[in-house]
Formats: sequence, C-alpha cells, structure tokens
Amino acid sequence: VQLQASGGGLVQAGASLRLSCAASGRTFSTYIMGWFRQAPGNERDFVAAISRSGGSTYYADSVKGRFTISRDNARNTVYLQMNSLKPEDTADYYCAAGRPVGAVVSSPSRYDYWGQGTLVTVSS
Repeated sequence: VQLQASGGGLVQAGASLRLSCAASGRTFSTYIMGWFRQAPGNERDFVAAISRSGGSTYYADSVKGRFTISRDNARNTVYLQMNSLKPEDTADYYCAAGRPVGAVVSSPSRYDYWGQGTLVTVSS
C-alpha cells in the first residue's frame, strides 16, 4: 500500500483544515487507518484512527471534539477534519495503514505503511 497525504498548510488559530490521504491498491478496506503527528524535536504522536468499516473511531485526548477522522473505501481515502486549530497542533501529519488486529491503535507499531508528512502550521 502506498499512501499520499495532502491538505496541510499555514492557518491562523481557530481555523479549519482537512487532510486527505489517498491509498493505492485494492486492499484499502482491509486496513485500519490512522493519523499521527510529529512536531520538531518530539516523538511521533497518535492523533486519530478509524476501523476498516469506519464504524469505530479513536482520538487522542488533545484533539477529541475538534478533529474528526473518516474514510471513503470506494475512493481509497481517509480524511482528517481539523477544526478550532491551536498553535500546539503545528506538526507534520502522517497517515498510516495498519493491521486489523495487533497492538493498540494508538501505537505506531500497529501500522505497516506510512505516507509522507504534510505540514500543518497554526499561527497565534
């Protein structure tokens, strides 16, 4: 699976952005999908994840209520709608495809395939 993330940019605090991650291949629906982020000097942190069908979603406490993950299996795409952005949301955002079972969805070890980062910068 190859993943291509897009949608990052520079916005002011309080604004919204929607990230997209397009996957190649015909097996997209067999993977859970996740978003992680990494700020300079920090580790890669879990943001959100979604089950194969889209029926279950998971969020980091820091984004709960502001971010929404969704997927369109017909389009092989996962989205991250980010509202009420804060300067502390500034980071490179990565999408990832993971196995249906394994480590917890918030662990990077659950995911086998990673896209390139898309930079989100939130100014105050």
